[in-house]
Amino acid sequence: MPSSTPSYSPQPAPYSAVDGSAGAPAPVPVVSVKPVVIPAPGRGEDLRVRVSAPVTGDALPVVLFSHGFGSSLEGYGPLADHWAARGFAVVQPTHLDSRTVGLSPGDPRAPRVWRLRVEDMERVLDHLDVLAAAVPGLAGRLDPGRIAAAGHSFGGQTAGALLGLRVRDPSTGEAADLSDPRVTAGVLLATAGRGGTDLTPYAAEHFPFMNPDFGTLTTPALVVAGDRDDSPLTVRGPDWMADPYHLSPGARALLTLHGAEHSLGGIPGHEARETTDEHPARLALLQQVTTAWLHHALGTGGAAWTAVRQTLGTGTHPLGRLETKEPEVQAS
Repeated sequence: MPSSTPSYSPQPAPYSAVDGSAGAPAPVPVVSVKPVVIPAPGRGEDLRVRVSAPVTGDALPVVLFSHGFGSSLEGYGPLADHWAARGFAVVQPTHLDSRTVGLSPGDPRAPRVWRLRVEDMERVLDHLDVLAAAVPGLAGRLDPGRIAAAGHSFGGQTAGALLGLRVRDPSTGEAADLSDPRVTAGVLLATAGRGGTDLTPYAAEHFPFMNPDFGTLTTPALVVAGDRDDSPLTVRGPDWMADPYHLSPGARALLTLHGAEHSLGGIPGHEARETTDEHPARLALLQQVTTAWLHHALGTGGAAWTAVRQTLGTGTHPLGRLETKEPEVQAS
């Protein structure tokens, strides 16, 4: 049986990462249920999902979150809990590359994990009513017209596919359109940039699917990158993670976190082994900016996004800077 665990938003950072929080919703208690199991014929095993939502509120927008390589529905509490406490229903599927699944390199599904991840996300979208029914008090409270896709690292490519990013299948040569019109906004966190000659020989050999075409990503998205995220998969350096912003017509904003490595201050989880740059204030900044963006992009409030742009757009904030392609944001 799924477990239902009430949780509460964490205490704020020692100081507000962004000066001014006009329009930001007050946090409320959160209920989280795991695992909710979705039947997945042909996948090899059913899809396990975690659903987190505020205990109050109606017409809740949905954030579908794709974890990084090796993680699971257990990860990314600092983001999932924060978003849920501020008005979003957050759904976290466990992909086949999770360490909790133990997919072997010789498994015939392994070369297609990148594509199976996207199918996991689609399967979640097809079963939102089932997921809502599994959470006490959540049925009838979701807004299926307001859905965002978010992801970290490998999960950024997965979420990006729903936004329009295309990947050339190394086995077929096909670059299929896997976008979903139900998804109207995105957040891409520490997401890989261009492939080809920008990859290291190791990455080109072992990850042939890392050749994204950003030119077809047209859904509005926020890109987040760390200026010390020096990936071993590219020959370029940290600026590689900014490619999804510069090369995507749909990417509207780029948050660059100063001093951040691949875990962006600690988004995989408090004391998680993936976190190499734990920094509560940097994490608080990321929480605030992504929450403001999601409310703005999904049409549930824009005042907080306006405040974020005013504070971070000057390039003088010690924790990060924000570039945008939007001429202005009207408070709502």
